Amino acid sequence: MSETPTLSSVLGLPIHLMNDYPGWLRSRLQQGIGTHVVTLNAEMTMQAECDATLAKVIDQAELVIPDGAGVVLYLRLQGKHIQRYPGIELAESLLQSSQQQEPFSVFFLGGAPGVAQLAAAKWQQQVPGLNIVGTQHGYLDSTETEKLRQTLTQLQPQLIFVGLGVPRQEFWIAQNRFLCPQATWIGVGGSFDIWAGIKSRAPNWLAANHLEWLYRLYQEPWRWRRMLALPKFTQKALIHLTQQRVLGKMLP
Repeated sequence: MSETPTLSSVLGLPIHLMNDYPGWLRSRLQQGIGTHVVTLNAEMTMQAECDATLAKVIDQAELVIPDGAGVVLYLRLQGKHIQRYPGIELAESLLQSSQQQEPFSVFFLGGAPGVAQLAAAKWQQQVPGLNIVGTQHGYLDSTETEKLRQTLTQLQPQLIFVGLGVPRQEFWIAQNRFLCPQATWIGVGGSFDIWAGIKSRAPNWLAANHLEWLYRLYQEPWRWRRMLALPKFTQKALIHLTQQRVLGKMLP
């Protein structure tokens, strides 16, 4: 029997803590239990502060994992001994494990034209027997979107990666998961670009020091305005934790 996630919270948003996220998801995939996975970081947390619809989508997701360093540090300050689990690593673990058992069907949605297709081709080279049943870029008009919905309904893939960026991918999953109700849906951000070799992840020493965001800013300098969410998250998190501790001392 798979491990049961422990529910915690980050600034009012749910976060699920466990040791084996891939194992829990593989169990649900095998049972055909529909699942929406959100990879929570500081930027998304601050967006949800200003967007009640996004906050509701996160709250209703079956699994919210600690993707960002800020989220992990916040939880550690609460005394929870956890490790960061980036969404890209969760996705990779599920794809790699497909060769260890009966392959589940996979669909890649998102990225610029050709990127998801290239990423899928590279994964099929790495994992013999990987069953990627379709790919679709994320630049769709209304006619193409309707065709995509029909394709998903027909194929019924078991694992669907959606790389449309935050919060668009979270909204898209919430609005369309009824098309494949038994599927596991995961928002993977820019993972297709990395798998396709267009971009690279931060060096290990940067990630180990919680500076992966700095490397991403180096690769995508246009994101600097969005990065302003990080100091805002830190300030709000420190205030919230201080208030919790003061309240805890006041209570009998």
